[in-house]
Amino acid sequence: MKDIKKILEERILVLDGAMGTMLQRHKFTEEDFRGERFKDWPVSVQGNNDLLSITQPEAIKGVHRLYFEAGADIIETNTFSGTTIAMADYEMEELVYELNFQSAKIAKEVADEFTAKEPHKPRFVAGSIGPTNRTASMSPDVNDPGFRAVTFDELRIAYKQQVEALLDGGSDILLVETIFDTLNAKAALFAIEEVKDERNIEVPIMISGTITDASGRTLSGQTAEAFLISVSHIPMLSVGFNCALGASQLTPHLEVLAQKANFGVSAHPNAGLPNAFGEYDETPEQMASQIKEYMDKNLVNIIGGCCGTTPEHIKAIADLAKNYKPRLVEVLV
Repeated sequence: MKDIKKILEERILVLDGAMGTMLQRHKFTEEDFRGERFKDWPVSVQGNNDLLSITQPEAIKGVHRLYFEAGADIIETNTFSGTTIAMADYEMEELVYELNFQSAKIAKEVADEFTAKEPHKPRFVAGSIGPTNRTASMSPDVNDPGFRAVTFDELRIAYKQQVEALLDGGSDILLVETIFDTLNAKAALFAIEEVKDERNIEVPIMISGTITDASGRTLSGQTAEAFLISVSHIPMLSVGFNCALGASQLTPHLEVLAQKANFGVSAHPNAGLPNAFGEYDETPEQMASQIKEYMDKNLVNIIGGCCGTTPEHIKAIADLAKNYKPRLVEVLV
């Protein structure tokens, strides 16, 4: 398969859209989440989307197919919460390897299906590594600022298990995404480097932070430039931002990355900001018209969608991306 770094020099690559938004359409019940295998599980599992890779694999494959049909080059595995730390909510820590392996395997099968049909347009699988539901650099207890709910080492061990399973299942890329605490991301990156060393392999790495509000900072207080500097010691395919903001609000932060980064820049914003009901109203056309600014300003190499985006949004973005050259990268590591 053609090296993704080479393709990145030739055209803007398209990432998929939201998995959760698409799964909500199925209106899965507690019983659907459980399937036969987990019918007697002691705690509620509704909402554990990662589990659907085991109990509803055809639904997950269906979402991947729709995004590839819409024009995506890269799909993300259904593993956003695939660590022992996040799975503790469902008492499913023991299932972490299987969840990640199955999710990657499912995604890879669909990717191979599309690559076989269109060899000129190879499809890739990005193993999605979410931020977990704990933060290593801040206290969750306002009365005890020195307290930490998780240590760097606990994160590293959890991420390492996820990374091994994602690679074993067939992931082409590792995507450390929705980073609100750079220390958590550092633990993930440390784990990835460990696995690369142990296996003597190279794996393209995408890193994507999240700007949490109008202050233009991540939750742990970093500006776009500070975030970039603190992850730049790792050789990577791309750095970028996703989630939290809509496309237009993300523009100034992408401008900083585009100016300073010597590797690819990625963006997968939400379909606007959520309304009073937590839903996303931005149409594919509205979102594409804002993303056009990224391309006019030559800011991105990889573009996709996060919360609220659908295959229709990705199609509108992919149709636009065809008309533009990718941002020029001085050094593709």
